[in-house]
Amino acid sequence: MFRTLRQWLLLAIMTSTLVLGGCLPQSGSQSSAANPSPTETASASVNQASNPQPGNLPRLDGKATIAIVVKGGTITADIDGTDAPITAGNFVDLAQRGVYDGLSFHRVVRQPEPFVVQGGDPLSKDPKVPPEQLGTGSFIDPVTNQPRYIPLEIEPVGATTPIYHQTFETAGVTVKPKLTHKRGALAMARSQLPDSASSQFYITLSNVNFLDGSYAVFGYVTEGMDIVDKIQQGDRIQSVKVVKGLENLKKA
Repeated sequence: MFRTLRQWLLLAIMTSTLVLGGCLPQSGSQSSAANPSPTETASASVNQASNPQPGNLPRLDGKATIAIVVKGGTITADIDGTDAPITAGNFVDLAQRGVYDGLSFHRVVRQPEPFVVQGGDPLSKDPKVPPEQLGTGSFIDPVTNQPRYIPLEIEPVGATTPIYHQTFETAGVTVKPKLTHKRGALAMARSQLPDSASSQFYITLSNVNFLDGSYAVFGYVTEGMDIVDKIQQGDRIQSVKVVKGLENLKKA
């Protein structure tokens, strides 16, 4: 019983850390693509009705390989557009645009157990932005001058297409997702609104499968987890480059 209670407490602490570090989208500012923060002012405009539909967003038809350079070390990851075409396409598109270059890892959680390193907030490019504001930014599309959000996209085992706009719990799905939160997974951070992910992503430091079905995994680290394990809060991403598979990126 004590062991069960301890596991529940760890789950609650970790999930709340993932949740409280980000924010809900705000009107009149760079909106959030981060994990939920109930303390932020939510914009009611970000919902299933107004969120761009998958056909209007970049897609990755197949696989791609990316290289993330941090403190001179290279983290290589395979990006899976087969099981997460919109989520993977969004990330590869942002990488190609150079959006991630110079941004910081604004959240690193290793206690009480290894959890995640999170980065990709465009606000972090400006060193004058207070640390407490990081986790509230999103990618602003230069064409529309509006934040670009992507729908929650998770494909269940045995399915041929992903479920959109819903967590597995909401959709009543009882099987596992094809892309799980094992150590080294890359996934999109978001607010409490399912369709609020934009540019912020995280890398898991251990198997954190209690996130499966709630957040969209889109790839896995294949080399350089030793570098991920050394990332500290405030470390900057020198660059994120697409080294293979860029031809699989399809833009609307």
